[in-house]
Amino acid sequence: GGQPRNVQPFSDEDASIETMSHCSGFSDPASFTEDGPEVDEEATQEDLEYKLKGFIDLTLDKSAKTRQAALESLKSAFSSKILYEFIMERRMTLTDSIERCIKKGKSDEQCAAAGLACLLCVQMGSGIESEEIFKTLGPVLKKIVCDGTASIQAREACATCLGICCFIVTDDITELYSTMECLENIFTKAYQRDRDTNGVSSTHNTVLHVSALLAWTLLLTICPMNEVKKKIEMHLHKLPSLLSCDDLNMRIAAGETLALLFELARETDADFFYEDMDLLTEKLRALATDGNKHRAKVDKRKQRSVFRDVLRAVEERDFPTEMVKFGPERMYIDCWVKKQTYDMFKEILGSGMQYHLQSNDFLRNVFELGPPVMLDAATLKTMKISRFERHLYNSAAFKARTKARSKCRDKRADVGEFF
Repeated sequence: GGQPRNVQPFSDEDASIETMSHCSGFSDPASFTEDGPEVDEEATQEDLEYKLKGFIDLTLDKSAKTRQAALESLKSAFSSKILYEFIMERRMTLTDSIERCIKKGKSDEQCAAAGLACLLCVQMGSGIESEEIFKTLGPVLKKIVCDGTASIQAREACATCLGICCFIVTDDITELYSTMECLENIFTKAYQRDRDTNGVSSTHNTVLHVSALLAWTLLLTICPMNEVKKKIEMHLHKLPSLLSCDDLNMRIAAGETLALLFELARETDADFFYEDMDLLTEKLRALATDGNKHRAKVDKRKQRSVFRDVLRAVEERDFPTEMVKFGPERMYIDCWVKKQTYDMFKEILGSGMQYHLQSNDFLRNVFELGPPVMLDAATLKTMKISRFERHLYNSAAFKARTKARSKCRDKRADVGEFF
């Protein structure tokens, strides 16, 4: 390849440029901008678009490092801003660049390109343009997912991308079933037990199996009920075997998928009965109270927390409602279907999830949030806090946190207070 160019990555300063709405972090004092002179939004928008055009050009560079850096910079921009009009004019160029990078790039470049493909569809939403993008990229993604010679990381990224993109764009039921079958062929290999052990054999393919299972589960949430029933009959008796896997992420993915399947099964049939309920609840209770010393404390805490909720879902049909804050709005996650959908998009958007929940029409439609809330300049000004106020807030929070930690660390503290 050629000499790598010095690519200036998309920065936090670029992310602060306003496009379709204002800063989304109203609930976080640290996210407020400093008091200062008014910024020329039109000029900064032109500067942002100029940089993004340069990154798009660099996705065709001879150097693999330059291409990857350009892809990562575009990912940062797409996850932190709404750029619908800019992307609409260049969607075919972007699609061609992504396709070329997935086909001919190495592992890291393929992962970056797959991530950008997800964000491209998230930006475009569920329309004809997104369908055209998926028609081009779908076969390429499936080929990588099923290619045993490709790197596990690339196959994992493509499996996630396949699920997300299909969820966004697919109106064709046959394409939905075809994509689910592709993902099924991957994660069902995890059902095969090692003859020499009582649990699922742990291999380097586990991360791929986890991604394929979660992507498949996301697509199951938009299937017709008759197809949901078929999938439940096919997988509900096999999934519990994955609870014995050595990999924590696989155990958690299997547990959350089971909770979601039970939720869907009871929606389709109020009198749904599972024959091996006692054995399943025994497994779930063991994971919810796991105290194995050979496992890391962090892993045990995470596992116990997840499986307490899974056990409640299976036994008591209960879901612990969670609240997500974004700007002045609140969203309640009150079922496993909603949680699975939120978690998948959070994985793709990262810290940009709150901004997209506030401004992205497609995501707001998915979570039934209605049209974006428009705030006028006067309201935004009243919601801002000064640097001095933010300093006082941070100082008070720091003192309270230090005091609480000191109390917990003090050996003279009464242990009975904490138990």
